[in-house]
Amino acid sequence: MKPVSFLQNFLSSRQGLSQEARQQKALDTLRTEGQRLGSLTLTSLAERASADPFQKIKGLIQKLIERLLQESRDEATKKGFCDTELGKARKSRDYRFTEAKDLSAEMTKLQAKRDALQHEIKELKSDIKEETKALKEATSERNDEKAANAKTTKTAKEGLEGVTEAILVLKSFYKQAAKAVFLQASPVTERAGFSGNYGGKQDGAKAIFALLETIQSDFDRTLRKTEEAENNAHREYVDFSQVSKSSISGKEMKQQLDEEDLETTLTNLEQATTDLQTAVDLLDGALQELEELKPTCMDSGMSYAERVAKREEEMKALGKALCQLDEENVEAQCK
Repeated sequence: MKPVSFLQNFLSSRQGLSQEARQQKALDTLRTEGQRLGSLTLTSLAERASADPFQKIKGLIQKLIERLLQESRDEATKKGFCDTELGKARKSRDYRFTEAKDLSAEMTKLQAKRDALQHEIKELKSDIKEETKALKEATSERNDEKAANAKTTKTAKEGLEGVTEAILVLKSFYKQAAKAVFLQASPVTERAGFSGNYGGKQDGAKAIFALLETIQSDFDRTLRKTEEAENNAHREYVDFSQVSKSSISGKEMKQQLDEEDLETTLTNLEQATTDLQTAVDLLDGALQELEELKPTCMDSGMSYAERVAKREEEMKALGKALCQLDEENVEAQCK
């Protein structure tokens, strides 16, 4: 003997109910489930159908089931649309935000580079100007010093030559005079009252020669010191000139490279500014698109899954109420 199913027991137990009882039972089911689910659809139907005839209530329930089924299909289609469009809008938003962030960081680097280059170019110009001025002043001082040394050298050479010649002349004179004292006195000299030829003051010659030799030594020392100072000054000037010219040349080259780099940096900065504005505009567009999709695709109450679950509960409650009204057992879901 086969066991009696729950549905058979349920159908058997309700065969003796009147239409009014079935109607009341179905309406109670709709009210109870409407309150449990917080469904305005079920509670409104229960209140609106309470005064309607038995057959009309079944029609209302069936229409509501069909409406919920259509809503389910429509929402599934809508969800597909929303998932696609929201996904695209969010992806665009995230990409544009990252792009704008990267461009902003690049602009910060370019601005820092621009400022550094401008500062360096300013310093290079100042250094080149100061070093050029210093080289010009050193060249002028070197020329003046060279002229003064040349004049001193000329004077010392002329003096040295003059003193040397004088010493030679005097030495020759005193040498001849010394020889003359040994000669025999001539008649002419004797008649003139002289005892012999003039021999010069031989004793005073030593002092004269000592003085002249001192002057000669001074001239020679001045000449040597001046030539040594000139040579040292020339070497120092050449070293300074070479270092200065090399430094100026290097800084001029660095200035030229910096100015070219600055021009490129300013061009890149201008382009980055344009790109950043474009990225910000596109980001605003993506955010605006998300805002426009919100009313359609973003329910501030329940999620899609919650709405599906609630709709299924509502349809289940409607099916239960429909079965309670199905006195002839003709509804497919009630068999």
